[in-house]
Amino acid sequence: MDELRQRALRLLARREHARAELRKKLAPHAESEEQLDALLEDLAGRRLLSDARYAEMRVSSRSARYGNARLGQELKQQGVSAEETATALAEAGDELLRAHGIWARKFGTLPVDAADRARQTRFLMSRGFSGETIRRLLRGEALDTEDE
Repeated sequence: MDELRQRALRLLARREHARAELRKKLAPHAESEEQLDALLEDLAGRRLLSDARYAEMRVSSRSARYGNARLGQELKQQGVSAEETATALAEAGDELLRAHGIWARKFGTLPVDAADRARQTRFLMSRGFSGETIRRLLRGEALDTEDE
């Protein structure tokens, strides 16, 4: 048990982990499921392991490059609950402004023809921005809010 605890603490010292992610990393080293569950409960009880904190860290570090859809999917894959994901995404800031920053660095000018519009749309969709956010951005709405 002490060896498993030390391994868990080393992993948590490097960065935040979601509970499911830490479980997956520790499972090969645990003697039993009960031992692993007890350790995870103890770490959560001592506030060393928190899905909410993991979600907040993950979103804050990646929100400058990705949209809410992609961030939400990444958190879901790591086993973070929908409520904690929604809370973390709400704190990420306005998706339209984040999309504008990414778009401005890559393109800088509104599309002039259908091919250019399609290219910009594909890029923003691959970054996980919603269709509504992309439509508003390519209509120039982000430029209007930035001027105010």
